[in-house]
This record gives sequence, C-alpha cells and structure tokens, in this order.
Amino acid sequence: MGGITGLAKNLFGLVVSRVELAALELSEVRNHVIELVVIFAMAALATWFALAYGTATIVALAWEEMGWKILLVMFVVFAVITLILVMKGLSLLKQGKLAFPETMKELRNDRDMLL
Repeated sequence: MGGITGLAKNLFGLVVSRVELAALELSEVRNHVIELVVIFAMAALATWFALAYGTATIVALAWEEMGWKILLVMFVVFAVITLILVMKGLSLLKQGKLAFPETMKELRNDRDMLL
C-alpha cells in the first residue's frame, strides 16, 4: 500500500510541476500575443492614415498629369506596404514565440519515461 501511495504522491507532484511550467510559459506567450496584436493594429492604423492623407494629396497633385492611372499606382504602393507589415507579423508567428516548447519537451519526456 505504501508503494501505491508514494506513486500517487510522485504522480501528483509531476502533474503540479507541469502545470506550473505551463503557467509560466503561458505568461510569456501572452506577452507575445499582445505584441502581435499591437503590431497588426498599428499596421492597420498606418494603412488607413496613409490611404486617407497620402492618396488624397498625391491624386490631387497628379490628376491633371496622369488621370486615373495615379489611382492604380497608389493602390500598388499601399498593397506592397500592407504585404510587408503582414509578413512581419507572420515572421513573429513562425519564430515559435507563441508555443510552449519547455512544457511540450517535459511532457514528451514524461510520456517516454512512463512507456
């Protein structure tokens, strides 16, 4: 009976330590998620300001010279800017900053040890 009690205590301690590790990594992930949301919000805000002010100014200045073609040029410019900002956000996701690497490693070790 003492062996089963000891096993239960060790198993409970293992579960508690894994939950603590997951909680620690979750706080790090939360900070990266906030950073990612702020980057995308700033990108959207910058895009709207750029569209509103820049397009109005450039179209007004170039309309007599280029006509409707200036609108196409402005579209391409802002599409490239948006693409660059989205790529920046995706690179944050690909760096694995939103994962739980240590928790997953410890869970794999536990699985291997128990099997």
